[in-house]
Amino acid sequence: MLLGDNVFSEYKGALSEQYVLSQLITSEVPIHYYSTNDSQVEVDFIIQTESQIIPIEVKAEKNVHSKSLRVFTEKNPELKGVRLSMLPFEQQEWMDNIPLYGISKLIENFQ
Repeated sequence: MLLGDNVFSEYKGALSEQYVLSQLITSEVPIHYYSTNDSQVEVDFIIQTESQIIPIEVKAEKNVHSKSLRVFTEKNPELKGVRLSMLPFEQQEWMDNIPLYGISKLIENFQ
């Protein structure tokens, strides 16, 4: 599915988000979604633990422009975003990129 089969190409993003959601549900942390009134900024998931709030953007491809996540973290500079994608782990000042398969390790960190 994630490797480019034409049958799934239209729904890769939704299926990737569904995969992440199914993993997050097992953590039993509150899961939220964020959108501005005009829908110009949308963050796929916002999770909250006792000590932190983590905005999460899910990308199914290697094209990982995260405009909404960047705008959200710029408006909330005390937060660091997480992007789950097909790219390898990479830390940036405002965001960490974690491979999709790494969602379980992310969950372990806040349980």
